[in-house]
Amino acid sequence: MYVSNLSFDVQDEDLKGFFTPFGEVASARIISDKITGQSRGFGFVEMRDDTAAKKAMEELNNATVDGRNIKVVEARPKEDRPFRGNSGGGYKKDRW
Repeated sequence: MYVSNLSFDVQDEDLKGFFTPFGEVASARIISDKITGQSRGFGFVEMRDDTAAKKAMEELNNATVDGRNIKVVEARPKEDRPFRGNSGGGYKKDRW
């Protein structure tokens, strides 16, 4: 499951704790910035039982956690985007 709009203070164990009342949590991971290490405000949760996962999604979607309404939806695979090349802005020395 994809969980978004999380407080930047939420850690992996906190995220796991939100879902544990609904069933066994296989994994819970907050995604953090590669450079700063700070939370990016979203994470992923895997549960061992699909029925428990659906119940957790229903109960926790739009629930208030740490003063924020979190969103819980089924995670989708990252879409492959076409390569866009290196055409994005910046200075080009041989412009003229």
